[in-house]
Order: sequence, then C-alpha cells, then structure tokens
Amino acid sequence: MSKFIIFINAVARYVPLRHRYLLTRNNRLRLRFVVLPLIAGLSFGLAAMVGFSKDSGAVRMPVPMERSMAQALQPAVYRPSFSVLDGQSQEQAALPEAEVVLAAVSAPMPQPKEEHLKIGKGDTLTAVLEKAGISASDAYRVVKAMEDDYDPRHIRPGQVLAVRYDPSEDGDDYSFAAMRMDIDPLKTLVLSRQGDGFVSDIEEKETVRRTYARDAEIEVSLFGSAAKAGVPNGVIAEAIRIFSWDVDFQRDIRQGDKLEVLYEQIETEDGELIKSGDVLYARLNVNGRDIPVYRYEDKNGDVDYYTAEGRSIRKALMKTPIDGARVSSGFGLRKHPVLGYSKMHKGLDFAAPTGTPIYAAGDGTVEKAGRWSSFGNYIRIRHNSSLKTAYAHLNRIERGVTPGSRVKQGQVIGYVGTTGRSTGPHLHYEVMVNGAQVNPQSHKSPQGKSLTGEQLNAFKVKVGALDKQYASLLTDGDDRKTAMNLNQ
Repeated sequence: MSKFIIFINAVARYVPLRHRYLLTRNNRLRLRFVVLPLIAGLSFGLAAMVGFSKDSGAVRMPVPMERSMAQALQPAVYRPSFSVLDGQSQEQAALPEAEVVLAAVSAPMPQPKEEHLKIGKGDTLTAVLEKAGISASDAYRVVKAMEDDYDPRHIRPGQVLAVRYDPSEDGDDYSFAAMRMDIDPLKTLVLSRQGDGFVSDIEEKETVRRTYARDAEIEVSLFGSAAKAGVPNGVIAEAIRIFSWDVDFQRDIRQGDKLEVLYEQIETEDGELIKSGDVLYARLNVNGRDIPVYRYEDKNGDVDYYTAEGRSIRKALMKTPIDGARVSSGFGLRKHPVLGYSKMHKGLDFAAPTGTPIYAAGDGTVEKAGRWSSFGNYIRIRHNSSLKTAYAHLNRIERGVTPGSRVKQGQVIGYVGTTGRSTGPHLHYEVMVNGAQVNPQSHKSPQGKSLTGEQLNAFKVKVGALDKQYASLLTDGDDRKTAMNLNQ
C-alpha cells in the first residue's frame, strides 16, 4: 500500500487528480473517490485490458456499469468511459479519456439505536417514555396499543423496557420504532410502529417438562442440605409436605439422614426455570428407617403417594400442620407464660415467624373461623364424627376459610401470628377426640387406603419404572435426560 501511495504522489505532480462524489437524495455525501485522467492512447489500451465485444463487424467497448460499494472501495480499478462507434476505425474514433479509480472513502450507514428504560417507584409507562424523549402522542399510542395484550397498570417498579430508535435516511434524526418488555420468564410484550400507530403482540417461549434426580445427606437441616445438593426450594417444600404425614421434621430428622428425590420442572428450551413440576419419587432415610414413596394416579384420576407395597402414605391427620417451626411448648401441665401459674396446656405450640403458612391437618369441614376468646384468630375443623383439630393465635385467616366450608389436607388455612393471649408469634395446635384434647404427638392417626388387584399390579409396574429412571439419571450424571415439549 505504501508503494501505491508513493506512485500516486508522483503522478499527482504531473497530472491533476479529479474528485468524484456520490450524493444522497438530500444532497448529503455518501461516497467520495479520486480518479486519474489518462491520455487517449493509454485509455484505449486500458480499455483493451478490460475487454472488447464485436458487433456487426465493428469493435464496441463495454458500457460502464454501476459499481457496488465494495468495488468502489478497491484502489486502482480501471473504468473505461468511452465506446467505438459502428463503422469507424480505431484511428478515426474520437477517444475520450479513461478514468482510473485510485481511492475511495465511504461514510458509514446510520444504524438503529437501542436504549433500556427502567420503571421506577411511582412511574407510569407514559411518563417513562416521555422522559426518554418519545413524543407525548407516540407514548399515548403505545399505551393504547398494548391494552389488548397487557394492562399497563400492572407494570411494576424494576421492569425494564428495551426501546429501539430507527435513523432517518440522512442519519441526522432518530425516531421511536419498537419496544420490548418481559412480562414473565415465558412471555414478552412486543410493540412496533405501523404507519401512524403501533401494533402489540405477545411472544411466548416454548416450554418443556424435564426430569431431574438428586440425592442429599442431611448435615444440619433437611431444607439446607437439599438446597445445597441442587434441589429447588419448591421441590423440598413438596417433599416435606408428602412426608409430613409420617415424619415429625422438628424431632425426627438427624445428621446423616438421607433424601432421594426424582422430580419434574417446567422450563424454557434453553433451561430457564418456569415452575416446579411433580415429585415422582422420594425416599427419606430417618434414623435408620427407610420411607420410599411413589406418585400414582388411580383409575378414578385421584393422585396420591404410596409406599412400595401400595399403601397410601396419607393419614387422617398430618404430623405437623406447619413447615419450618419448632415445638416451643409441649402437651401437659406447665406454668402459663402470661397468667403466671401452673395450668394444663392442651395442645402443642409451634414457634414460627409471623406470616408462616398453616395447613389443614386433614380433610374436613370448618366449624369455627374468627375471633374466639383468648385464642385470638381461631379455626376449628371437624374431620369426622369423633375427630377435630384447632388452630389458634393466627395473624389472619385465609380467604374462603369460613364456617361450613370444606378444606383439603395440606391446604393453607391461615398464617402464624400472636393474636389473643400470646407472648409471641406461634401456632397453638390441638387435636380433639370425642370432644377431649389429646396429645398430638402420641395420637395414632388412621392409615390411608391401600391399592388392590389390578390397581396394585399397575402401581408395581410404575414403581419399577421410576426406580430405574432415578438410578439411570443419577448414575449417568445426566439429570436432564428426559424432556417433553409441553406446547405440542
């Protein structure tokens, strides 16, 4: 390249260089290049290098063709700008000069710009768009266009808008052209300009159901150890709920106990978690006692968890109707923390933070739900003609839990509080048999149903398949081995 520049400088001393310009419709510079005029004879020679064509016995030079941008950027390209007329000899033809393109400089084409706008506390969509320089009329049209797919009032602080601006032809001005906003991990709102207005659409990612296998040895707590092993929080909570019919997680769990779990997750195709799926199989080894459970849907469409022998792990009452709580006061005679004298404590107290969910210990009908004497916010559920449970000192009662309503085992019925005669947030839990309170820890709850006949045979086939799937995924180290597209 340096030799070429030296050559051009030498030529420029004797032959004047000419500048050529390529303009836009608005007379703005798009391309500038330099040409070298040559004498006619040399021009003809250069033209011969490019090539001739014969037509009717006469020599005809090729007519110059429009050059592409890439060709214009290449130096020392010969471009003849003449032709030999029919019926004339080479000597008779008037030979105009040829031009040699020596160099070219191109102005870069303007590109779209993108900006990310974050919704702040107290902001409205219209205000954020106008603050970014978008006209009030465009901001209004954006809000109106998106109303069919998404209510702009649902936009919350922290949401991010990806806004695109397209350049004008000369690159001097930019105008608002499109906007994207993630509604959730699965859905994205897309707006784009169409004429004088905007059109809105929802883009939804494809989802798949993937199966995972994990195992964890308990070090301090089941929840912490399982999370450390990669088990999602939702799956841990579901496993605790399943085993709560048979295990007291406040007293039974010890260091060295083990958990195995085979579960599903709903994800996008690129692996982003949407929500937890079903727990298909779980095995809890507690104090040397092995408790395997398998998810099975019977012929009536009812889903439950069963032992390997086909007995439902579900009992009439759960061992503990609350997660992550400790027993702060047991059943029996004690010194009352408020009254100051010894008094029979006819239930169990579970200490837990205010707002911790409380579950119905079993299926039943709500008898009471509201304020009740020194118990504060209180719920009592009748499970059968002889069995009832009660829940006291609640911060609040779940909506829909009213006298006469039906509740299912494991359903959230309220939240821990400290209403009534209470010194701190806790759940007071009672079990009543034939009207008398009994110790919930020693009460033997009736066993759930057992599978028989063809149902039991089908269940055992399912057990074998789940055992093999768990072992395969865990051994291969490929816990994403199975995936099913949910949108098909």
